[in-house]
Amino acid sequence: MPVIQFSRPPLGIEVLLLAAVLIAAFTDMRWRRIPNWLTVTVLALGFVLNAINTYPTPLEGVWLAAKGLALAFSLNLLMYALRMTGAGDVKLMAAIGALVGCSNFLGIFLLNAIVGGVLGLILVCVKGRARPTFWNVGYMASEMMKWRAPYLTRQQLDVNSPEALTLPRAVPICLAVIVFLACFLAYS
Repeated sequence: MPVIQFSRPPLGIEVLLLAAVLIAAFTDMRWRRIPNWLTVTVLALGFVLNAINTYPTPLEGVWLAAKGLALAFSLNLLMYALRMTGAGDVKLMAAIGALVGCSNFLGIFLLNAIVGGVLGLILVCVKGRARPTFWNVGYMASEMMKWRAPYLTRQQLDVNSPEALTLPRAVPICLAVIVFLACFLAYS
């Protein structure tokens, strides 16, 4: 059985990754948008930096970035199709995948799910919407088991609806990246 192994990214990739998620978190909190200039630039630099930093050949670095991009994009595109996340979040995660590759992206993705879940629980409790939220989670599971998109019958399950209780997704993504990078510092 294959084992996922995390590896510390080169310093240039770490710096770019941290800067990108901090900017994304700020813009998402402030304007509820993640700018395309940011995600496209980070995506392109992910390919370039991996080509420069990967040995023995630059092609292996491009392949690492392409696999990370494909995994990140496909996992997040599903959530976008179900209207659980916005397009900016998908593009940000795809850019992160291109920067760090598949294995490291999976670590960030899992940390993001944990951090996002905790922040989401805090948000629903603070807003007094715990009961309807837990009801909606059950409803979503039921609808998805029937291969139906939950947002089609419940407007509050569409991230684009004013009825939806939403969290700026770049914030848990940023926190997940910080925790991921901090783990390397703790074990260095």
